Amino acid sequence: MTEIRNPLVDPAPKEIPLPRAPLARVVAQVRFPVVASVAREDFIGPFQEAIRAEYPVLRPETGPAIIAGPGGLTPGVRTVWRFLEVDGAWRATLAPDFVAIETTKYTSRGDLLGRLGRVLEATEKYVGPKVVDRLGLRYIDRLEEAALNEIPYLVRSEMIGVLGTPWGSEADHSICESAFNLPDGSRLQAKWGVLPKGKTVDPSSIEPLDSRTWILDLDLFSEKPARFSAGTLVEQTKRFAERIYTVFRWAATPAFIRRYGGEPE
Repeated sequence: MTEIRNPLVDPAPKEIPLPRAPLARVVAQVRFPVVASVAREDFIGPFQEAIRAEYPVLRPETGPAIIAGPGGLTPGVRTVWRFLEVDGAWRATLAPDFVAIETTKYTSRGDLLGRLGRVLEATEKYVGPKVVDRLGLRYIDRLEEAALNEIPYLVRSEMIGVLGTPWGSEADHSICESAFNLPDGSRLQAKWGVLPKGKTVDPSSIEPLDSRTWILDLDLFSEKPARFSAGTLVEQTKRFAERIYTVFRWAATPAFIRRYGGEPE
């Protein structure tokens, strides 16, 4: 296995495909200053046509929101456009202040970046945001009940926590959370640990299951304002994906790689 001493700065190791990867969800999101016209159906029509071959199902969602205007903050309604594959495994979302793609069936970094590039190109051409407020990439691994007793063998000792104690098998809830500043100015928020049956740390991204689970939630983002450029954003997302993968490989043992169908180096 490639030795990784400091996953925040060390070079990214070569990817090892995991046919049974326990990824619950992967999300890439770009936030930008509000483009109010996105709320209109006639405005987002060309954007839909640009991605409809890949995401043929449109499910608009509306909900209450606080809207800033000349008279201050007032209650209003917010429209979010959800574009889905037929089976719903991949979804693109367009809102007045962000665009995102996410999946519950991740296959590879290249596939993710290709899909992100196509959605961002459509956003740049048909929505026209000029500034990026935030770029984020999030990978959420979730190990289910059958693997919980193997956690001490699947991840590094620094990640085990209470599960490495004699009473670890009785732990019902134990979440660790850390935040790291990276040399390039981005920030990594990491959460890991055990969640009880029916519980989650984020209902919008990790649906609760009817059993205990162990999660590794890695969220890397930058809030440095930048010009909106689809190509530049894809390249930055690629660097984020490599950094998240380096952290994952630091945490995962060869036993983890083998358990989910990979071959350790």
